[in-house]
Amino acid sequence: MPALSVLPSRRHALGLAAALALVPRSMAVAQADPDAPYDGLLKRYVKPSPDGVARVDYAAWRANAANRAALDAYIADSAQRRPSTMARDDAMAYWGNLYNAITLKVIIDRYPVASIRDIKSDSWLDPKAYSGPWRQPRVTVEGRRLSLDDIEHAIMRPTFKDPRVHYIVNCASYGCPNLMNRAWRAATLEADLDAGARAFINHSRGVAILPSGTLRVSSIYKWFIEDFGGNDAGLIAHFQAYAEPALKRHLSTSPRITEDDYDWSLNRIRPRS
Repeated sequence: MPALSVLPSRRHALGLAAALALVPRSMAVAQADPDAPYDGLLKRYVKPSPDGVARVDYAAWRANAANRAALDAYIADSAQRRPSTMARDDAMAYWGNLYNAITLKVIIDRYPVASIRDIKSDSWLDPKAYSGPWRQPRVTVEGRRLSLDDIEHAIMRPTFKDPRVHYIVNCASYGCPNLMNRAWRAATLEADLDAGARAFINHSRGVAILPSGTLRVSSIYKWFIEDFGGNDAGLIAHFQAYAEPALKRHLSTSPRITEDDYDWSLNRIRPRS
């Protein structure tokens, strides 16, 4: 997929105005709240499902030219902001929103796909480009050209040093923590991070008790174990902080982690049969 163009120009300004003119008034950019357009889009297309996984109506979003343009406009507008001048929580919310908005765009532009991993990065010299779309530069922020990997692994994880970063970024997969149906904001960041951790850890795709009494955990916890204390004891302590009573009691017995798993299938709303 071609990288996003976010360089300021007369064409960009006219395109942004045209995109915003196509969307309902409630989704127009509010000067006091630059994330308001994104809020409206998420509320429209991200829905809870009975299995506890937030799902996205990619088909409907792709079919709506005005809302596709609104997402593009939001990304372009966000790229003009200056996160280096923001307070910590504002910057953390900013980067999470930008990461997730770009990921949504990547899927919508290529939909239908069965998995985000079906979309490759256009970087044939990079062997990791074939694992998914994360290696391709897609946005320029404060003069720096960034890929999704850059945002998550070069900015968010080392800057904020908070394992709950993994509950902010969403990779459009069933196995990922839920995508909220509203933007991340500094004012509610702490509560929303804790809620995201609780929802994921107490769902079987986060932590599951096996018949043997051992645990199967999301591969996220193994891929990024250094963010959770560097060992299984650190993972267990993290789980205990957010576990509901039944899981918390089991965790108090110091069970072993014997498996990890991750489902890369798209977190889409399934069509009715």
